[in-house]
Amino acid sequence: MAYDVGRATGDWDYGELGAMVALGAGAWIERPECFERCRSTRTPAVVLGDDVRVFGWTTFNLEPGARVTVGAGTTLVGAVIMAAEQVDIGADVTVSYGVTIADCDFHPTDPAARHRDAEASAPHGDATRRAPLVARPVRIGDGAWIGIGAIVLKGVQIGAGARIGAGAVVTRDVPAGATVSGNPARPADGEER
Repeated sequence: MAYDVGRATGDWDYGELGAMVALGAGAWIERPECFERCRSTRTPAVVLGDDVRVFGWTTFNLEPGARVTVGAGTTLVGAVIMAAEQVDIGADVTVSYGVTIADCDFHPTDPAARHRDAEASAPHGDATRRAPLVARPVRIGDGAWIGIGAIVLKGVQIGAGARIGAGAVVTRDVPAGATVSGNPARPADGEER
């Protein structure tokens, strides 16, 4: 079988995505595989604004009922977006390689409840016994920048123009224009939160 270079360079029929993805003018998606884990039943489940760039390793992992919106001019370079409810990314945002954005833990955090949930999720488990998902929307403001390997957790709002350092774990809101780094993410030296 010959390798189809076009399917790995953005030169493929975006119509394959159907009503799952709404595309703005000039939006570019490197590979259709970015949407393999999109199980949302919303129409559309993913809204990409004008001139959005979605590079190949980006993954939209959406639960039924979830929606992701991405503003005009934003670039996603290998981000993993996990949504049970809602993730909104503003315009002119850069989300670097290996970034995870999640609006939910996707499992209980209590150890005993997590064990029961894992059993229910197993191939021969009873999926009806899974714990309900607890989601809180994530919002990222216009012009924000999120560095390589950062993690943005449920309920976080990142203000316009904020900078998230590589490897940061963002558990709290980040004000507009602020720079944070570390685990957990804290303001850079000289900045206050």
